[in-house]
Amino acid sequence: MSSEIKENYHSNKNRIFVRAIAGAYNLNDELARLRSMPRVRKAKDIKFQDGPQAFSRHFVEPKDGITQTFHLHLEEYGPGGKSQKHGHVNEAAFYILDGEGYEIHDGIRYDWNAGDIAIVHNNCVHQHFNRSSEKPARALVIKTKPMYLFMNMLFQYQVEPRVSTAAPGGEGFEARDLDTNFNHDE
Repeated sequence: MSSEIKENYHSNKNRIFVRAIAGAYNLNDELARLRSMPRVRKAKDIKFQDGPQAFSRHFVEPKDGITQTFHLHLEEYGPGGKSQKHGHVNEAAFYILDGEGYEIHDGIRYDWNAGDIAIVHNNCVHQHFNRSSEKPARALVIKTKPMYLFMNMLFQYQVEPRVSTAAPGGEGFEARDLDTNFNHDE
């Protein structure tokens, strides 16, 4: 397993979802600050965390100072991998980049393939699964969690934590840091 993996997901992680609103607000100062921020972030500089079944690569979060209203990250599920089982108030959209898998939402199974969009509705207990025991699967995730937190509507609950061992068939799998070969072409 890669030494880049720093920690596993858990619901008690200290996070900064919304920057503090403090002091005098000046539109010109805020516009100058925003214009000084990078408009392009290099994915190669943002490493995957977690594993060995579900990996996360967070591209845009409020702590970055670029945005306060949405969160964008990449999920990669190793062969046979699955995420933690959890629920939260905010919605999320999973655009499936490659692979095949399914979701369990409030006890109901929903299958997906590359090119599909899986929607996690508000207050839904859910879990994500890779159906293949041989190939990984990826999803680009867009969520409005920061806006919900800003409105003091936070609720996130972990029902089952991420598994700390590889799934059968996923032993030795490392998340694909290079943004190539998403469709597993040889």
